[in-house]
Amino acid sequence: MHARFVQVVVLVAFLGVCPTTMAANDAPRATEPDAPAGALTPTPEAKPGTVSFRRDIAPMLVEKCQACHGPDKSESSFRVDTFARVKKAGDNELPPFTAGKPDESELLRLISSDDKNERMPKDGEPLSAEQVALVKKWIEEGAAFDGGDENALLASILPRRPQPAPPEAYRLPVPITALAFHPSGNELFVAGYHEITVWNAADGSLVRRIKDIAQRTHSISFNADGSLLAVASGTPGRLGEVLLVNPGDGSLVRALGKSADETFDAQFSPDGKQLATAGADRTIRIYDVASGNQFRVIENHADWVMAVAWSPDGTKLASASRDKTAKLFEAATGNLLATHSGHGEPVYGVAFKADGQQVYSAGRDRKIRAWKIADGSNAGETGGFGEEVYKLVSRDGSLFASSADKTVRQFRDSDRGQVRQFDGQTDWVYAVAVHSATKRVASGGYNGQVVVWNLDDGKPIASFVAAPNFAAATAK
Repeated sequence: MHARFVQVVVLVAFLGVCPTTMAANDAPRATEPDAPAGALTPTPEAKPGTVSFRRDIAPMLVEKCQACHGPDKSESSFRVDTFARVKKAGDNELPPFTAGKPDESELLRLISSDDKNERMPKDGEPLSAEQVALVKKWIEEGAAFDGGDENALLASILPRRPQPAPPEAYRLPVPITALAFHPSGNELFVAGYHEITVWNAADGSLVRRIKDIAQRTHSISFNADGSLLAVASGTPGRLGEVLLVNPGDGSLVRALGKSADETFDAQFSPDGKQLATAGADRTIRIYDVASGNQFRVIENHADWVMAVAWSPDGTKLASASRDKTAKLFEAATGNLLATHSGHGEPVYGVAFKADGQQVYSAGRDRKIRAWKIADGSNAGETGGFGEEVYKLVSRDGSLFASSADKTVRQFRDSDRGQVRQFDGQTDWVYAVAVHSATKRVASGGYNGQVVVWNLDDGKPIASFVAAPNFAAATAK
């Protein structure tokens, strides 16, 4: 993957956060059996006055231990990414904990050891005395689990914590990794730092700010009537989450899935009843929008899943992955229907042709490839890009693509012939959005610039840096 794209995916330009690495050559796992609809196990509450595993212990394990004892690295064959695995002994075959018996609990011994060579976490700051005391008390009280499903990822059962407030004034713009028009067409929702910023689509003026969002937002999408905003976001190596938000007042409607690393995409099904997500945990997850229940997990990619798209009839899901493949799945079962391996490079964007019989995918190889849903075989390709292609949007008989060559391009869906090139961006273009009724196309770039064009003639309507109060901060 291009080094500069990695910067956007795994760190904010002015922050320097270390990412979690994931092996690109791991063998893909077969789709696991589906959980039944509404399968989120009710979460029991810890007794008042007692230590809660979900509230008190799990956050410590995720933050302090999972980097070395998780799915991608499991030193001493010991893992802490689920409660079921926390209970299982590692290579030394000693029980990590014994309910009611702290003196017979290897986990407690290792986190409280005075020997720096054996104390855990080995390469990080030791747990505080208060944290060690919490673990000891939890074991003394019986080591109860109040997180529901013991096989659920610990990151997914953690209580949601409020996110840091965004800066009142940005001292530097942040890369625009996602944007979307409200269905009314009047407002443009743009990814910010720990927030979604909302701008007037006609003149680029700031309307409002939606806060309490994870550090990085990678996807913004609306249901058909504009009553729900789905936000896929995360903090590199620590958190991925999907939120349903009221776009009017910014209030949280529902927090859906959480994971131990970033979530890159979230897309409503055509009928708005389901939401499909994709993330760094290599999975595609499907949620019931009304209840918030996760009812399907598709695990078939060997690396980050960068994007997901629904077929026009809502029966299929296409995905793009850093494992150099694009895939097609049956939405109702999660079964793999087809794999396209023609790119030979990481794949970043995916969309369906209007008739639903072909899938478009694009990525680092600088080409848009069309392939058949029947078997994944090649149906044609479109080149001409000077750099990698990031985002694909299929809308009203046209395909739109954003690229690191600083352009957005429009192609005919029928023959992939280029209709127009939208110029005006001065840096890599990561995000593109289209609003048919108002005939507008918007794009977001690495340098924080948003450009809005007229769809009919390609002329710019507005151009602005989507960084609240940036000019004021710069002037000081």
